[in-house]
Amino acid sequence: MSALNPAIREITDRITARSQASRKEYLRQVRRAGSAGPARFSLSCSNLAHGMAACGPAAKKSLASRNTPNIGIVSAYNDMLSAHQPFERYPSLIKEAASHCGATAQLAGGVPAMCDGITQGQDGMDLSLFSRDVIALSTVVALSHNMFDAALCLGICDKIVPGLLIGALAFGHLPVVFVPAGPMVSGLSNTKKSQAREAFAAGRIGREQLLQAESAAYHGAGTCTFYGTANSNQMLMEFMGLQLPGGSFVNPGTELRRALTIEAVHTVLAGSETARLCPPIGEIVSEKSIVNGIVGLLATGGSTNHTMHLVTIAAAAGVHIDWRDFADLSEVVPVVARVYPNGSADVNHFHAAGGLGYCMRQLLDAGLLHDDVETICGPGLRNFCQEPFMAQGKLAWRPAPVQSLDTGILRPAEAPFQATGGLKVLNGNLGAAIVKVSAVDPQDRAICAKARVFPSQAALKEAFDSGGLDGDFVAVLPNQGPRANGMPELHKLTPYLSLARRNGSQAALLTDGRMSGASGSVLAAIHVTPESSAGGPIGRIRDGDRITIDANQGVLSTDADLQSRGGDRNARGRGDADVGMGRELFALFRQAVSGAEHGATIFSPR
Repeated sequence: MSALNPAIREITDRITARSQASRKEYLRQVRRAGSAGPARFSLSCSNLAHGMAACGPAAKKSLASRNTPNIGIVSAYNDMLSAHQPFERYPSLIKEAASHCGATAQLAGGVPAMCDGITQGQDGMDLSLFSRDVIALSTVVALSHNMFDAALCLGICDKIVPGLLIGALAFGHLPVVFVPAGPMVSGLSNTKKSQAREAFAAGRIGREQLLQAESAAYHGAGTCTFYGTANSNQMLMEFMGLQLPGGSFVNPGTELRRALTIEAVHTVLAGSETARLCPPIGEIVSEKSIVNGIVGLLATGGSTNHTMHLVTIAAAAGVHIDWRDFADLSEVVPVVARVYPNGSADVNHFHAAGGLGYCMRQLLDAGLLHDDVETICGPGLRNFCQEPFMAQGKLAWRPAPVQSLDTGILRPAEAPFQATGGLKVLNGNLGAAIVKVSAVDPQDRAICAKARVFPSQAALKEAFDSGGLDGDFVAVLPNQGPRANGMPELHKLTPYLSLARRNGSQAALLTDGRMSGASGSVLAAIHVTPESSAGGPIGRIRDGDRITIDANQGVLSTDADLQSRGGDRNARGRGDADVGMGRELFALFRQAVSGAEHGATIFSPR
């Protein structure tokens, strides 16, 4: 094993120094709450009677005992979303497993789980990013009954895991384990799915054929198989030591998946008041574990959404990170994985080739991860360089592969796909932005072209349909930031921009909105901050202005004299754009939300 990379050490040290006061105060609160003993014994007899009124006699007897831990289950179950449908039976399995351990478990509450795949390009997408903070609040409400000695968080997709983690950190004195459901088995390849989308956008196939292709790709229970935000979430939970090693990408409905869910119960109970082997979550999520999460994100080409989620998660634990930390880490962290959209493989293929255990081993051996961290499995991240399997009907563990089983998907850190990380931070007179370079061919990572400004996604599609997307251009979509409309994903534009490029144009996207965690091969400078609605210069760009997006040099600029121009002439109208689909109820969110670089959150930093 190599010594810790000096840059990793320096960046971690500056985060620690920056966070000293807030982290100290957070840990003081965590330790004070933990010193009070089992939570439910601060309740009056009437309080406790309400909390166990619906339980059976055995559970009531256990809950009245000081020696019986009680697990709070917070679930994102619904049966519309494939990723969360398997969670339906988890509570009963968890309760049974807890009972066998002499403990109890209660479903503390549910959190909303919306799917960006369903709301993509629809009005409901305006609520997507805000749902993360709603989930955090819902998690806090669920655990606020103060009945619990430990918690299990059941979630997997885009905003759900970050929201659950932010909420759980408000109860940092509790041991908390995250419990996934796993990806669906592979169906139509992601490459063929994208080809079908482009064919539909070009008018070569109809809606019926497109739906057949989409249904062949998204065909069963489990999360989508591409490496978007949902599966990046699972990577983060392992890299941060909050989810069982090697369990992220085990398919639903398997014997191994069931065994891992039972093992999660055993693990979290090891951190209950009677054992304390599993540290409380507030001790696990630290400056070093946050850096580990960023390194994992960069090394695997993970979702751009985590440049906001990780900022908010860290702040919930009293740790302050910024985009400079991402940028500087990206300079020393290689890309060791190619998973769609950064390659052709899906997460099932990635898992079979060696998976997260192989990645972690490579990065630890290269000195790019902190091993000296707390995890749910005890001290040391090397605990996670192993994978689960079934042996004679029982859960067992073995070392993760030392060698990649497919070098087209996984490579060693000394011979990576790319010498620097999968994300790049751009800066210039247009502000700061994020680019997912791991999905973009090196020759396509820079452009200098005239701006084409569009007030909406629909306007860009109309331009494409009318043959107006020709020549070299940068499509500029302002007023898509958190304050404007909740910062929707603009992934629906990808087929049109891809086809413009295939037709001979150089094309790129510039926006203060988001792209999907499955951002494709089109150069896209996203999350531009300050956003247009906060007076950012992106709102003063006009058609014909020359825009430079250079992900190689980290530059985002224009030659136009924006200072001489007035306010944002492209501002979207209010009124109807802020009502319908429940958007009117989120007006306070739009007023209170921070910029993308500060997490796009309504929560104030500690």
